[in-house]
Amino acid sequence: MVRSPLTPEERERGERLGRLLREARGPRSMVEIAAAAGLSPETLRKIETGRAPTPAFFTVAALAGALGLSMDEMVAACSPLPA
Repeated sequence: MVRSPLTPEERERGERLGRLLREARGPRSMVEIAAAAGLSPETLRKIETGRAPTPAFFTVAALAGALGLSMDEMVAACSPLPA
């Protein structure tokens, strides 16, 4: 299966998600948060840097739980900006 190229909006949403995760992580290490979420540190690094701008729902949910964020907060922070 070939994946369609990401739209600029999808890339921007991924960047906003990455910023939110970095801010919520604060001084905690990537290794600590990744372990708490059941992910590899490399997966978290890719999401935080925007190299993986469309992570799976359960990955986002696991990160939200590890960081103490609600899914509502995640959606609000990553929703498209008004034009």
